[in-house]
Amino acid sequence: MIKRPIRLSHDFLAEVLDNEAVAVDATMGNGNDTAFLAKLSQKVYAFDVQEQALINTRKRLDEQKIDNAQLILDGHEHVDQYVSEPIRAAIFNLGYLPSADKTIITKPNTTLEAIKKILERLEDGGRVSLMIYYGHEGGNVEKDAVLEFVKDLPQEDFATMLYQPLNQIHTPPFLVMIEKLN
Repeated sequence: MIKRPIRLSHDFLAEVLDNEAVAVDATMGNGNDTAFLAKLSQKVYAFDVQEQALINTRKRLDEQKIDNAQLILDGHEHVDQYVSEPIRAAIFNLGYLPSADKTIITKPNTTLEAIKKILERLEDGGRVSLMIYYGHEGGNVEKDAVLEFVKDLPQEDFATMLYQPLNQIHTPPFLVMIEKLN
């Protein structure tokens, strides 16, 4: 069976994570990715601008007895103010917090700033996963900006891949994967 993009995203990151790894959940949302990363890493830094995301994530982590995630009520573009260690893996789910205010969305300028800062701190062999949800107002602008940025990454330094459904109607989310080569 073909893997859904979010499943492939997790598999892609799991291959490089271990108990010495530092990971970043750039958009914690309801905490699914934070919990996933925390189970496989030494430390996770999780970012969101919405208090509800922190509440939802803290609840999920407490239920699973996970205590190695630092939840940060701040935009992912400020990752450099919180993370000083090398980063092994990072995940983004671009769009809005499910079951919340759909007018609060990730934005191209802050998303690109966060991606750049994470790539600067990414270990050799480290990976970044970008789940792009774009079926909302402003989503196409962010999608196009991220794709243009990733296409321009130097191929001698980064391997990049795009994984997306081709026969689905509407605007199905898709995955962009980045691996730092050297």
